[in-house]
Formats: sequence, C-alpha cells, structure tokens
Amino acid sequence: MKRFSEIDFARGFAIVMMLASNFITDLQYFYNYDAHQTFWWLFATVTACIFLLIVGISLNLSYAKDKNIWKFAKRGALIFALGLIITAVTWIFVPQDFIMFGVLHLIGISIIIGYPFLKLDKKFALVAGITCLIVGFFVTKVIASNNYLMWAGFTTASFSSLDYFPVFPWLGLVLIGLFLGKWLYPEGKRLFELPDIKLAKPVSFLGKYSLAIYLIHQPIFLGLLALLI
Repeated sequence: MKRFSEIDFARGFAIVMMLASNFITDLQYFYNYDAHQTFWWLFATVTACIFLLIVGISLNLSYAKDKNIWKFAKRGALIFALGLIITAVTWIFVPQDFIMFGVLHLIGISIIIGYPFLKLDKKFALVAGITCLIVGFFVTKVIASNNYLMWAGFTTASFSSLDYFPVFPWLGLVLIGLFLGKWLYPEGKRLFELPDIKLAKPVSFLGKYSLAIYLIHQPIFLGLLALLI
C-alpha cells in the first residue's frame, strides 16, 4: 500500500512543531528562559494533539495493510520499550524530573489498546475517545496519595516530570484519530484527491522518520546549547 503524502506532511509538520517546542522547553528548564510561557504551553499542547491524532489515523492505515495482531503488539511493545530507555536515561541525568510515562510510553500502550477498535465500527472509537477526554478532565482534579497510578493520570501534588502523557486524557486523541482514519481512509483508501505539492516534500521527508528524529533530537539540542550558551 502506498504512503499518503498528506499524512507524512502532517506528521512532519508536527515534528517541526515538536522540535521548536522542545527547544524552548530546554531553554526553560536548563537556562531559565521564562518569556511567553502561556504561549509556549499552548503551542506544546497543540503540537501533542496534532501528533496523537496522526498516530490514530496511521493505525487505521497500517491495519488496512496488515491486520495481524502480533504486528501491532510488537510495534507497541517496541515503542514502549524505547520509552523505558528514555525513562532510564532521564533518571540518570535529571532524577528530580525524570520521565515516568512520556509520549512514547503512551503511544506504545495506545497501539495495543487501539487494536480492538480497528476491528469495530468507527463510532466506537469516537465514543471511547471522547470518554477518555472526559475522564481525563476529572482525573486531573484528583490529588493522589502516591504515584502508582500516574500512568492513568493520578498524581500527587508534588509530581513533576519533563514529559508526561497519561492514558487519561491523551489516549482519547489517539482513538479520535483512529475514528478520523476510518472515516477519511476506509479500508486504507483515500476518499479525496490532493495535488502533489513539491514544496511539501522536505516536510514530508521528516514525517517518514519521525521516530528517529524524536530519539536523537534532544542530545543534539543539549549539545548545541552547551556550546552556544
């Protein structure tokens, strides 16, 4: 099955936004940059929403190509394992704010949880996604006595992490993306036509290698900042 250029472009655009957002986060965390904090918080939130919606859309396209459950289980486990590596690295270098359940942990879990919804009518994914968002709204109001359920969204008042994407509400965006994928690309076939825009190809190229870019960008950023500042 061919790749859809608009999906690669959207993912690449989200990656560019992520790079900008994380660079600012590095400046904020390590170099006390404090300008426009509300804007950059909104920017980071919008970036995460776009990226997770694309994850859901891509799950539908992948399912149309190969419905084997083990492919999804292996992919989810691999990405979750990469998240655990990031947990270990951040625990060594920034133990006070290490990443317990970041975006890779979430995506890994979402791939596995999302698989049953790929077999169902799209309305189930939409309802489940909205439910996750609603549950997440209430979960964030709860102050837990410990962080054992931090993966679900229950944290203590003192909880702090460089990257935190609990199941509630963020799984909801992946499931809504899955709904969009089923709606816009039934059986992996595009319902609409788009022109081929050559200027979009550099961004689309980034979208094809989003995971690799995510894994290597922070060491590069921190190295550059250490040299320049």
